[in-house]
Amino acid sequence: MQIGIDTFVSNPFDAAQRGPNTDFDRVQRLLQEVELADQVGLDVFAIGEHHRPEFVASAPAVLLAAAAARTSNIRLSSAVTVLSSDDPIRVFQQFATLDLISKGRAEIIVGRGSFIESFPLFGHDLSEYDSLFAEKLHLLLKVQSETEVHWTGNHRAPLTGQGVYPRPYQNPLPIRLGVGGTPASFLRAGTLGLPLTVAIIGGEAARFRPMVDLYRRAWSKAGHDPSKADVAIHTLGFIAETDELAAETYYPSYSAMIARIGKERGWPPATRAQYDAVIGPAGSLMVGSPDTVAAKIRRLDAQLGGISRVTVLLDSGTIDPPLMFKGIELLGTGVRPNVQSNVVTL
Repeated sequence: MQIGIDTFVSNPFDAAQRGPNTDFDRVQRLLQEVELADQVGLDVFAIGEHHRPEFVASAPAVLLAAAAARTSNIRLSSAVTVLSSDDPIRVFQQFATLDLISKGRAEIIVGRGSFIESFPLFGHDLSEYDSLFAEKLHLLLKVQSETEVHWTGNHRAPLTGQGVYPRPYQNPLPIRLGVGGTPASFLRAGTLGLPLTVAIIGGEAARFRPMVDLYRRAWSKAGHDPSKADVAIHTLGFIAETDELAAETYYPSYSAMIARIGKERGWPPATRAQYDAVIGPAGSLMVGSPDTVAAKIRRLDAQLGGISRVTVLLDSGTIDPPLMFKGIELLGTGVRPNVQSNVVTL
């Protein structure tokens, strides 16, 4: 199983804490984080696309290209690329170029996105949320397999054999589908034969088993080799030397994040009791010592019938850099070897 990190390249949530050099400093620290992740043996580092003031991640491919020049082994991915509001040709060209820079370490995780800021920003109609994604995914997969593309759709001018360059180092360039909790998204991934990344950011992870099973059934029904169905997990968490230190370090960041997003979506603030439940043995957050987090990952693997990768969003904008660097180190030197060397037991 691969173990890695996701980030949205968070800055402090409070605008008053951000100054003219805050974004510069955050990008420099991001590159240090990727270098460390590579050095401690983590398998993947993924950057999610966002267009909000508290994130410095509107251009993940650019950040990943800078990371590629500083690393040797770690895979470099988006998490996710908001394909509905982007152009599939440009997405492919950017990540094919990243793949050449990194000598075959790039991949794309595409999704519809959990935030909608990119739609008005790039002039798209939110009412076409799903049709934009379905059509653009079809074109991206077409470009993945064909250099000279013939294609017609409703949201973009047709292609009549134009060549798409450069071609990536890997053939094909890996593309995964990132999903939340919508059954139709699991069904689409299985039908298309695409590797799946499931965002599990709250509640009990076991509740996703019916949708993962739906994905696998759709995969087999579409005629794909059942042994190649691929389920990865994105979650939130933090690793420290003890469970207590991890829980106390992460709680202020987690509660601030939930409160901020909750104001936009009508969620109530998270209570400490809710937090303690979601970091507990049955909860989805990977918070604790390396042994505790490794045990939760092995349990998750068993609950979902086998997973290929777990990536953890450690960075929520308010954790001190030394603690972040220690968390990355422990994920690579503690969690990863523990997960990969132990048999799954419930």
